[in-house]
Amino acid sequence: MEASLKLIGGICWSTVYIVLIYNGFKYKSYSMPFLALGLNFGWEFIYSFYHFDISDISLQRGINIFWFVLDAIIVYQYFAFGKQYFTKKVNGKLFIPWSVLVLIICFLIQYLFLLEFGARPGAKYAAFLQNLLMSFLFIDQLMKRKSIDELSMVVAVAKWIGTLAPTIFFGKDNNFILAIGILCSVIDMIYIGLLYQAKTNQDFPIFKA
Repeated sequence: MEASLKLIGGICWSTVYIVLIYNGFKYKSYSMPFLALGLNFGWEFIYSFYHFDISDISLQRGINIFWFVLDAIIVYQYFAFGKQYFTKKVNGKLFIPWSVLVLIICFLIQYLFLLEFGARPGAKYAAFLQNLLMSFLFIDQLMKRKSIDELSMVVAVAKWIGTLAPTIFFGKDNNFILAIGILCSVIDMIYIGLLYQAKTNQDFPIFKA
């Protein structure tokens, strides 16, 4: 059961990353909100290379390393194409130092979770909390982007299912993770509805006045 849910989550999240990368190159943009990207990148580095022993060939470590490589590509896209979204009220020369600072802080946050809670609890708590943040940030991104062409319904649905799968497994023994996972599902479904409405110019039933 655990392996099956991990595999479902791994496939869904890999789909999220691959579609984001495809759209990023297609539209010369980046489609994962940067703060969420920074937290993901830090998490995957720590739990791919720092925490795991080099001889560990577990399914989860393999998934983590694969995600890290995909996230590294999205980080490249951010630096290659992200300056266009940097606020015009701030000197564009600050784009790179500010972005590097955010990445460093995101890494430190993930490392502090590891130190405070230990490897297994820290990894789970950090993953679910950053996942919830990402759910909100996708909605924020939808509201702010001038074009929604690069925002994918496949990403929205895959993220929802990819979070729901580990929620089912880890949540059965942990009320905190269960609650955060349920909140992720709620916000993800709202995002799916908003994106559907934006792409089709139709009312989604739960948003009708």
